Amino acid sequence: MLDPGLLDDIARRLNEALPTSTRGLQGDLNRNLQAALQSALARLDLVTREEFDVQTKVLARSRAKLDQLETQVAALEAQLLKPQD
Repeated sequence: MLDPGLLDDIARRLNEALPTSTRGLQGDLNRNLQAALQSALARLDLVTREEFDVQTKVLARSRAKLDQLETQVAALEAQLLKPQD
């Protein structure tokens, strides 16, 4: 889930960007903005930081294995293409 402080900050910034004539409705507007932001962000297919970090490690291991396999394939190709004595 997203950090509630982040939602508060976004709602506060949006509230500050509104005309001063709407400042009297600030409390209601702030709650509605937070609810709308939370609803919109909940519909997004986001991953947590932990999930992202795990997938980054998996990708790094996969790339390392791919590099190793490419080296092995190149060595085998070189052996096959080397003239037989």
